[in-house]
Amino acid sequence: MIDALTLDQLRVFAAVADAGSFRAAARRLSRVQSAVSHAIANIEAQLGVPLFDRTGHRPVMTPQGQALLANARDILLRVDAMRARAQGLGEGVELELSLVVDTLFPIERAGAALNHMRAAYPSVAMRVSVLPLGGPVEALLAGTHTLGILAGEHFRHPRISVQALGAIQMVAVVGASHPLAQNARDGRVVTASDLADHLQIVQSDPSPLSEGRDFAVLSPQTCRVSGQDTKHALILSGLGWGRLPLWQVERDLAERRLLRVPTASLGRDSQITTETYLAHRIDRPLGPAARALAAALHAGIQPGDLGGCA
Repeated sequence: MIDALTLDQLRVFAAVADAGSFRAAARRLSRVQSAVSHAIANIEAQLGVPLFDRTGHRPVMTPQGQALLANARDILLRVDAMRARAQGLGEGVELELSLVVDTLFPIERAGAALNHMRAAYPSVAMRVSVLPLGGPVEALLAGTHTLGILAGEHFRHPRISVQALGAIQMVAVVGASHPLAQNARDGRVVTASDLADHLQIVQSDPSPLSEGRDFAVLSPQTCRVSGQDTKHALILSGLGWGRLPLWQVERDLAERRLLRVPTASLGRDSQITTETYLAHRIDRPLGPAARALAAALHAGIQPGDLGGCA
């Protein structure tokens, strides 16, 4: 009967699907292979359908198994989330709070929220990392960080819960000495083919999450960089053009060290809006300090704001 299914059986099912074989799943679960095979046989008997075709050298998931795997994962995620919530309700203040921030998010705002949290929890040690693109999601999945601030819609995972924080403006800019800057001064529109004729400075992804994908890369000529500050400096130098957060380049634009690329190919007034999100693993409970930091970020605490988090 299906009521006899256990969470352990579902975890074994998911482990075999992930590992690709009973033997590999047994190693992952620190069990003997016969125990894994027995668990799969039991769940198949209780469900009344075969989950794996065992006629070949390696077990191959059946169509029924593929369909039921999604349900098994959903059940396991919900149970893990329930366990995390219960654990969070009973735990004390964290010894350390780790935050990973997308490079596009203004770090001063993260610092203001951390300062606000620290007023209420001064004993909590803090660790902050700044990573681009898929880096924050990978850090959360790896369990090296408790909270993350993500930018954009490209990276999502069923184990990651996200809540909108706000928007940042991204603007396409070029250094004052770059050939495209003359178009901006003369009021001449730059076409997509014009952009392709010039080097684009592109942020590279330290994670494998964007492997095989490029985001907003319009030129076949690229210079890939490992950090947003490097990208900013290279664009300022006149090496190429690229998108940067408006908060990072407002002063450069005001003082004409950088100019907006005059093109309709990169958004109205060369500007687009990118949403940011506060994220954490649904199976990792948030302690009091993490919840206070989340509240401060959602409240939009700014540098110079005083007071602790309730």
